Amino acid sequence: MTLDNLFRPALSQMLPYAPGEQPPPGSGIKLNTNENPYPPPPAVVEAIRQAATGPLNRYPDPMANSFRQAAAEALGIPGPEWILAGNGSDEILTLLVRGFVGEGQKLRLPYPSYILYRTLADIQGASWEQTPFEDGWKLPAAFGNNSDDLRLVLLPNPNSPSGTIVPPSEVKKISDSLTCPLVVDEAYADFAETNCLDLVKQNERVFVTRTLSKSYGLAGLRFGFLVAQPHVVAELTKIKDSYNCDAISIAAATAAMGCKDWLANIKTKMNATRAAMQTRLTAMGFDVTPSHANFVWCQHPSSNHKAIYEYLKQNQILIRYMQFPDWGDGLRISVGTDEQIDTCLSTIERALKS
Repeated sequence: MTLDNLFRPALSQMLPYAPGEQPPPGSGIKLNTNENPYPPPPAVVEAIRQAATGPLNRYPDPMANSFRQAAAEALGIPGPEWILAGNGSDEILTLLVRGFVGEGQKLRLPYPSYILYRTLADIQGASWEQTPFEDGWKLPAAFGNNSDDLRLVLLPNPNSPSGTIVPPSEVKKISDSLTCPLVVDEAYADFAETNCLDLVKQNERVFVTRTLSKSYGLAGLRFGFLVAQPHVVAELTKIKDSYNCDAISIAAATAAMGCKDWLANIKTKMNATRAAMQTRLTAMGFDVTPSHANFVWCQHPSSNHKAIYEYLKQNQILIRYMQFPDWGDGLRISVGTDEQIDTCLSTIERALKS
């Protein structure tokens, strides 16, 4: 028997998740993976510097308690026991699928949305069910339906690639109709006007995941967290890695939670850039979906989206070309600095003319 035959069937048959392109730093304009174009808060940089001179020969706090306390205070969470830290929100999502979805069971996600959810189900030997959005990126009532094998429902909110949001009142209706947990993936919530943190306090089956990769400019550190009722956090702690967050990332994330004014300024600046992007893309003839995230989804009725993406790439500008079977394709453009966006959009104008 060859080594290939010894892998679990679920692993051998699955397709890997493909992250966005990551070229070397400084090689053109990068607007394809929704990173913050601005550096993190100075207080975070100083915390990293201090942590780097600390006792790195010792293991870090396995629960990242300094972060949990700071995050609870910053977000108005009842206490640190409501928070579980992770190596990016992707690790938190992995723990949730591992903890709730067994082999042969099912999770549900909207479509189009974050395709990593499907990969996590495949790893478990589980199945996934996609509920297509209706016109205007509305969730159909069927998204809240129950079935005997349904173990977890995942809702990215704001959604990617659309940047649209489901209001908390509608999320509550969905959670009240489900008998399984509902995960509200709020990776981009800091750029929106609403969030679902209060629903966690009202319903033990509602969980919220967050990341510091987007709004706080810490994509290179990998830090995310879960907000859930304490008994949920306690159960998931059993299956996380012993020391899943390193000392430097814990120090940085803890400092970030204290930077409310910095975060408010970044949100104002990036949302203003986002609004200008939407206006200019609309003027070029694109159908632009109003966004509540740090990116814009757009489709041009008479142009080849992939050709536009390739033209930009030839000019050292990376955006995301995305194609969804049985749905269509389009372009997702991350919010960069005003200068980066001006260059990108001017290049798109040239692409449309050519």
